[in-house]
Amino acid sequence: MTAVEGCAPAVESHALGADVAASVATALKALADPLRLRMLSFIATAPAAEACVCDLAALTDVSQPTVSHHLKVLRDVGVLASERRGTWVWYRITPGYRAATTTLLESFAPAVLDAAHRTPVLGGLLDVDETLDHVAEDLAREFPAVARDAVQRVVRESYTALARSAKVSAHLVPLAQRFAHQRLTDLTREPDGRPQVLFLCVANAGRSQLAAALLQHYAGERVVVRSAGSAPAATVHDGVRGALADLAVTEAFPKPLTDDAVRAADVVVTMGCGDVCPVLPGKRYEDWQVGDPALASPAGIAAIRADIDARIRGLLRDLLPDLELPDA
Repeated sequence: MTAVEGCAPAVESHALGADVAASVATALKALADPLRLRMLSFIATAPAAEACVCDLAALTDVSQPTVSHHLKVLRDVGVLASERRGTWVWYRITPGYRAATTTLLESFAPAVLDAAHRTPVLGGLLDVDETLDHVAEDLAREFPAVARDAVQRVVRESYTALARSAKVSAHLVPLAQRFAHQRLTDLTREPDGRPQVLFLCVANAGRSQLAAALLQHYAGERVVVRSAGSAPAATVHDGVRGALADLAVTEAFPKPLTDDAVRAADVVVTMGCGDVCPVLPGKRYEDWQVGDPALASPAGIAAIRADIDARIRGLLRDLLPDLELPDA
């Protein structure tokens, strides 16, 4: 092929190979069905990471033969594996597709929904230099034990991290100030006997926010609670806002995971989303296999909240045995 004059010649090595592209397209075509995506999300978040045809028929309100057809499509491209036990066939995600499924459900799907309402970020870091300097000065007075240049670095890092996923910049500086304040609090916190719990998921827009709110609701000031995400979303999921409002949380926002948050925590809880965080000695780590509320129905969100609530109660019985919990 002759290169068009004035245009750089195509470099085939920069693109997917034809065979690879065909294979990827086949898998994506199999996934490109709403019913199959719902079934895949159900299997991914089921307590045992598997489901039978009867479970999925009840979820989707279609006949079992229709469910079996869709499952066969996913099995034929290698996304699912099946195993017959008695009269039922059970399905689970194959090891090779687990990470890709997590990315699809935890990052790509919410991003698609966010994109429809996304407003370009106005301005950038250079536009707010003076404002950030004032924020750093205020925080430096509040945290005199931290060097002034370190405070300024935390402020700018916090702003930049939040700006990567922000929908609008109107409230970005106040959010960055709150985030920087939290980070500096964690950096300077002296042991006071209160356990500190960090809830972690990829987007920090659903289950980790809800878990933090429930723990704070029950324990109040007796526990220090944080939540974060390795790839925070732009905003908290719409479906979770109502549940947070019920717990008197009105200003939640997704925050990026930082090493100082992990260092400050006594208990780190990942929320069943395949996310990872730094493993440090002396920390208690738990992984809760909890459904994702991002794309769930109102009934599904209520069930997820009930599941998290039960787990929070169990954690509090361990951390604060004398705490009186209301009836479930």
